[in-house]
Amino acid sequence: MAPQIINRNKALAVSPLKASQTMGAALAFLGLARSMPLLHGSQGCTAFAKVFFVRHFREPVPLQTTAMDQVSSVMGADENVVEALRTICDKQHPAVIGLLSTALAETQGCDLHSAVHQFRREYPEYGDVAVVSVNSPDFSGCFESGFAAALKAMIEALVPERRDQVGLRPRQVNVLCSASLTPGDLEFVAESIESFGLRPLLIPDLSGSLDGHLDEAAFNPLTTGGLTLDELASAGQSAATLVVGQSLAAAADALAARSGVPDRRFGLLLGLEAVDAWLMALSEISGNPVPERWQRQRRQLQDAMLDTHFMLGDARLGIAADPDLLLGFSTLARGMGAQLVAAVVPARAPALADAPLARIQVGDLDDLEQAARDGGAQLLLGNSHALASADRLGIPLLRVGFPQYDLLGGFQRCWSGYRASAQALFDLANLLTEHHQGIAPYRSIYAQKPASDHSQWSH
Repeated sequence: MAPQIINRNKALAVSPLKASQTMGAALAFLGLARSMPLLHGSQGCTAFAKVFFVRHFREPVPLQTTAMDQVSSVMGADENVVEALRTICDKQHPAVIGLLSTALAETQGCDLHSAVHQFRREYPEYGDVAVVSVNSPDFSGCFESGFAAALKAMIEALVPERRDQVGLRPRQVNVLCSASLTPGDLEFVAESIESFGLRPLLIPDLSGSLDGHLDEAAFNPLTTGGLTLDELASAGQSAATLVVGQSLAAAADALAARSGVPDRRFGLLLGLEAVDAWLMALSEISGNPVPERWQRQRRQLQDAMLDTHFMLGDARLGIAADPDLLLGFSTLARGMGAQLVAAVVPARAPALADAPLARIQVGDLDDLEQAARDGGAQLLLGNSHALASADRLGIPLLRVGFPQYDLLGGFQRCWSGYRASAQALFDLANLLTEHHQGIAPYRSIYAQKPASDHSQWSH
């Protein structure tokens, strides 16, 4: 039965949940090698996004802006785009520039494709720099949908449209990675594929660019690590494509149409059944049996499920997250017998129709707080912005999603695989146990002695 999806019914956001589409699109380009995301908007738009990224990843993050002002916002800002592209190409020599629209630019009526064509006409000497434009206004969608839109635009611009090269690299497997996958998740994805004798092609690859590492170079104005454009162009020669995250359906369709490479689609790799399906797909593609180490970790997850079901069974949880994350964690929690008494997403998504929930609210953290209070929630799942709601409710918070600015290492935590699923169950159970509200002792109204005298009998 499809869940009831309740649309936003307020004229404003109270304690906003949504991170903008523009930031999601920028994150996708941060997974490409020698890349520079360029936000077409005011300086404040880029500064705001940069603060979010730096606080979450605790790394320097390359972002540039077209610096729209009050004049260009009214009269047109195509010249800002052309000049920004020229300056970046001249001073930083990137391999690719992601040109992303903001709400300001979209409201003004920008035409990114026209501006890029103008840049190509005026500066043909920069023809070796790829420019990918993405319409990603803040006023629609969410972080996850912006990431997905950028990934689709990358595929359409940078993957050759040839359907006669499928399988030229028989051990190579494409992996379309959603915004919900952390660098730690991507490391698991790569390791699991390599364990079957296959070569993963992560699109995009944040595990090499934002995994938290020290570079030999003292300063680099572009992304370090990540997927190169040559590697991305070889996606049409792979044996198969694995899609992780329901939000990437349109991007997966685009890659299949351009390359002809067959694909298999998954949600988040969280929980026993999800990881089983992932490993069995790899076994079928490679023709190799599942390695023993994954079988052992599966047995460890089964034991963790047995250990934690007393705490998680019938526990009342609330979650606020982007659709992919909400679907993954709600499936995990309901599989352990927990109740989802509050579920909030920042924007609608087609995949929500298959959610194992009765009701989903499109809203903000204020909606989460009210629903959690009404449902008697014992624990919340959400990003760091949900901490204030959890404090007011007097219940713990398990931090998931973006941003996590008050938890060191949260940006690279692995949630995918048997071992990570077991750790997620342990964390949920430990938080519930730590904040368990015991039943107050019964004191009979017929007791002969006042309560103050009971202490005499304790000696």
